[in-house]
Order: sequence, then structure tokens, then C-alpha cells
Amino acid sequence: MPKFFVKSEQIYDDKITLVGEDVKHIGNVLRKQIDDEINICNKDTSQNFLCQIIQITQENIVCKILKKLENETESNIDITIFQGLPKAEKMELIIQKCTELGVKTFVPVQMERCIVKLDEKSEAKKIERWQKIAETAAKQSGRNSIPEVKNVINFKKICNLIEKYDIVLLAYENETECTLKSELKKLKEKQNLKIGVIIGPEGGIEEHEVEELVMSGATKITLGKRILRTETVGIVVSSIILYELE
Repeated sequence: MPKFFVKSEQIYDDKITLVGEDVKHIGNVLRKQIDDEINICNKDTSQNFLCQIIQITQENIVCKILKKLENETESNIDITIFQGLPKAEKMELIIQKCTELGVKTFVPVQMERCIVKLDEKSEAKKIERWQKIAETAAKQSGRNSIPEVKNVINFKKICNLIEKYDIVLLAYENETECTLKSELKKLKEKQNLKIGVIIGPEGGIEEHEVEELVMSGATKITLGKRILRTETVGIVVSSIILYELE
């Protein structure tokens, strides 16, 4: 059943009003009609409701709340992906697929080998688009919250953030000993983990960047004998983390 996100202010008594693009999607794409049922999630509280459509206009759709739903789809593992800025279509893929998997935060990072350079205006447009992709993927996968896409930071800023996480994993092609599996084994008994994952852009991460990140507390890991594309790493690492620890 389709899921739609609303703010608390759109809920009044036992009714919920949908506006904007949701109205077009429900009417033109899903072809929903009066008395049809949809799933609506309050993005402020993550509370889910089974609702019945009672009114459709060009401006809004009004739904009656039938019942609250116990629908816990969010992981107890809080994953943040620090992604070295790749080309636009690759970032979109990373956000879409990792949102479906359960990643909670995306932080685009300007690194030395990044091909993409964003000015202030371009960055604002990209962040808006990436946030929309995260929202669409969250709806499609039935999540109870929409991941946040943060503003672009430089890699030095990550160094100041590492202490906020239980572990920060740095995927590095030149690492040969420390594996993702071995690091996750150390975390098996812990609950409500906050994990950061640092991924380089298409050209990889410069050695001096790696050294600074490790000195700040990041843990280098190898993902095996084969070198993965930047858009593949986040999907692979997130999948394994959630499989092992969720």
C-alpha cells in the first residue's frame, strides 16, 4: 500500500489533509478514488495511520484516520554515509538505494580528487533534488522517516565529527588487513549504534586525507580483492552492516 508523509500541522482531529505533489500522485498516477485506503506517516513523530479518502479536489485530498498502525520499519542502527562528491547521477543512485536499505543521513564531501565542484547556487539546487530523491525512496520502501541530506562539507570537517559516532569506517582500496567483517564482530553486543561510513569519489581518497582521518579516529577497512565503484560501496557496506547488526 502506498505511503505518504505529512507534517503534524496537516493532522486535525481524525482527519489528514494531503497537498501539493501528493494530490497529483494519488489522483493521476495511483488513480485513487473516494473510499480507497492509503498509509500516511507523520514525519514529525513517525506515527503511521491507515486512512480512507473522503474528499478529493484539485488542491487537496482529505482522509479520515481509520486506525493507528504499528509499523516499525526503521533500523536501530543509525548509519551516516560521508560520500565523496561523485557525478550527479551516481549520487542520486547512492541516495535512492541506500535510503531503501535504511541509511539515515547522507553527507556530501568535497575531497581532493572530486571531479565535481559545486558553487553555492548549484549546491542548494543539488541538495534540494537529493532530498526529494530520499523522500521518494522512503515512500516507496515504506520507511517511517525520511533520511536527511546535509550540506556539502570538506573532508577536514569529518575529522571533527568522528567522535560523535561509535565507529567511523573508511573504505580504502589500499587497506589489506582490517576487514569490515572483523570490525563488525566487535560491535555485535552493542545496541543503538551510530556508524559513519566514509567513501571516496571516483578517483579515490588521497593518502594525506586518509592519514588525517585515521589520526582523528576513523578505521580503515578493505572490502575485498576487487575495487568497487564509488556508487557501489555505500550500498554494499550498508547492506552488510544492517545484515550483521540490525
